[in-house]
Amino acid sequence: MTILEKAQLWLTDTFDATTQEEIKKLIASNSEVLTESFYKDLEFGTGGMRGIMGAGTNRINKYTLGKATQGLANYIKKSFPDKGHKVAIAYDCRHNSQQFAKIVANVLSANNIKVYLFEDMRPTPELSFAVRHLGCDAGIVLTASHNPPEYNGYKVYWNDGGQIIPPDDGNIIREVNRLDFSEINFNANESIIKYIGKDVDDAFIKASVKNGTFNVNGRDNLKIVFTSLHGTSIKSIPDALAKAGYTDVHIVEEQREPNGDFPTVDSPNPEEPAALKMATDLANKINADIVIGTDPDSDRIGIAVRNLEGKMVLLNGNQTMSVMTNFLIKNWEAQGKLNGKQFVGSTIVSTNLVNDIATSYGVESKVGLTGFKWIAKMIRDAEGKQNFIGGGEESFGYMVGDFVRDKDAVTATLLACEIAANAKSTNSSFYKELLSIYTKHSFYKEHLIAIVKKGMDGAEQISKMMVELRENPVTEIDGSKVNLLYDYQASTKTNLLTGKVEPIELEKSNVLIYETIEGTKVAARPSGTEPKIKFYFSVNTPLDLIENATQIEAKLDAKIERIIKEMKLF
Repeated sequence: MTILEKAQLWLTDTFDATTQEEIKKLIASNSEVLTESFYKDLEFGTGGMRGIMGAGTNRINKYTLGKATQGLANYIKKSFPDKGHKVAIAYDCRHNSQQFAKIVANVLSANNIKVYLFEDMRPTPELSFAVRHLGCDAGIVLTASHNPPEYNGYKVYWNDGGQIIPPDDGNIIREVNRLDFSEINFNANESIIKYIGKDVDDAFIKASVKNGTFNVNGRDNLKIVFTSLHGTSIKSIPDALAKAGYTDVHIVEEQREPNGDFPTVDSPNPEEPAALKMATDLANKINADIVIGTDPDSDRIGIAVRNLEGKMVLLNGNQTMSVMTNFLIKNWEAQGKLNGKQFVGSTIVSTNLVNDIATSYGVESKVGLTGFKWIAKMIRDAEGKQNFIGGGEESFGYMVGDFVRDKDAVTATLLACEIAANAKSTNSSFYKELLSIYTKHSFYKEHLIAIVKKGMDGAEQISKMMVELRENPVTEIDGSKVNLLYDYQASTKTNLLTGKVEPIELEKSNVLIYETIEGTKVAARPSGTEPKIKFYFSVNTPLDLIENATQIEAKLDAKIERIIKEMKLF
């Protein structure tokens, strides 16, 4: 159908009067917005279904969410035919999240599925926890993570507390695609919608403290600055820190109040130093040891600590996960719990340093595709055979243990503070712990560039960029020959020097990774949730002494800059 024909279908009685009025205005304008609203249907990506709010098949609204939920309800009944069904629902601070959550609850209850709906906004990791805690078949969270205010989204979790993966994701999509909007049942059965809150909160925070604390010294001597960036973590993190014994906690008051406009930041993304400026300014004012910032749904965590010169610096996700992984494994070792049946999780675009750390302790490092749903799959596949210690990815996410099966900024905050407190009590610091890891292994430096290409034209441009990288592979990076090309869409690992091709035993994904003979890596990956193509750079070199870290880092930064210019990505 043409764009206009697709839009006109939304003028039938299936759609409410408000939606029809919005569609009429779009049609009358005959604008690019009309095209963007209907040129495709929203799909599940690495983080679920995410998009701009508004009327249309390519927008987040009552009907696209309703259709997704009706399809999910149908699939739950097919998957678990001989039992009563239960689904937990949470939502974040975004505009319409509460309203959307109730619409989703209505559809599920209309299909005779019991709903546990949080009474107010809650962190995404608490939803993952609640699925298993309440014995649910699935979970849903309404969130768009750190996207701009005009976005919202819908993430689905399965009964293990992890996000949906194959074959369930594909099967749900097929159920959704079979449906017409007229088949959505919005007639709520209020008697089977149960509102939940404090009881689950208390259980979640208790479990977070149990998993995220390690009997360290110096908690009362650690000065912490925390910002929720107007998001949901204000509901959990201050309470968790207090219960863990941290008393010197300073909250950025201007960012305390949940607000879907995120008024004090351009982007509520703790990956960006600008988002944490208020927090680092406060840290400098009061001479704090560590800054913690979380994204709106409290799954990503940004950590700033003092470097060797005493300056507050934001660590990247690879640095944070390396320190956290090293600390966790050391604790397992100190407790005599390492017996060869443990593993940590990482992803293909994250630092190889984590793998080096795990190997040095005799611990397996499993590497999956981008997204924590793949780390959750590792846990599910290993249950009864191996113990999961922790895992993370470069995009500022970490998970401690398996009680939550998605990235979890609540427990990761506790872990970060434990590391910082323990280090300070031994005249070290979080930053020195990182440098110590570099001297043992190698100084790894990573960098990310995200190129935004919005809309239908942008999607086409991103597609062409990936085609060019596949058909005309880079053969040399900064003077070093590329010997390995990983193509996760073709499931092949090719040695460009010998021509040898080996299979990759992972799910297919539109990712390319070049690796040189000296260990430099460049990865290209279109985002599954945003109109971006991302380029990941990783370089490394030995570090002999901590005192030489600054000059070594400068050399690695210069190398990354040369690579970016060489690939014409500036």
